[in-house]
Amino acid sequence: MQKKLRKIKQYSPRWNDNHDVPPGQFVTDKFPVLTFGKIPNIDKENLKIQVFGLIENEISLNWHDLMNLPQVKIKAGFHCVTQWSRLINVWQGVQFKSVKDLVALHDDVKYIMIHCYGGYTTNLPLDVMIDDDVILAYKHDKQELSSEHGGPLRLVVPKRYSWKSAKWVNGIEFMSDNRAGFWESRGYHMDGDPWKEQRFKES
Repeated sequence: MQKKLRKIKQYSPRWNDNHDVPPGQFVTDKFPVLTFGKIPNIDKENLKIQVFGLIENEISLNWHDLMNLPQVKIKAGFHCVTQWSRLINVWQGVQFKSVKDLVALHDDVKYIMIHCYGGYTTNLPLDVMIDDDVILAYKHDKQELSSEHGGPLRLVVPKRYSWKSAKWVNGIEFMSDNRAGFWESRGYHMDGDPWKEQRFKES
């Protein structure tokens, strides 16, 4: 039996005085595809997500494991560091904190590294990742995600620039220290908050 979806209220950022567009962004109805490297073709039946790092019980999740977790929908903006914003997006998937609750974290865990097929990585604070609007998504606007947009599964982190919403997730690493991911090691900001225009590292 399909699990009943728990609806999450539309994301309303606390820093923007209830305006929907972060500073320095322009609004579009399009959903451009921006990807570094080759787009992988991943069959959901072969999807594996390794959950590891500073936890007591490392696990591996497949597609069926994820579908057996509580399913949610969120409505949120999507803000690219290249300065476009798509304000209304409906994502369907599994809250990240539902995955986090499957494992026992060490007391010193403060950060997470997301690993992806193709070698991409991005780092995020634990306190950001456990917000209700952070999900591992498999649908966008009622359609299954295409490979170009991260299908079959991508991370969605509405409170951060979209390079943090990593495509083709295959690993979740719990860490005590904040390590730079792919773009962060190439000059992008470690936090990437669009409301603070954290595009690049401070000199």
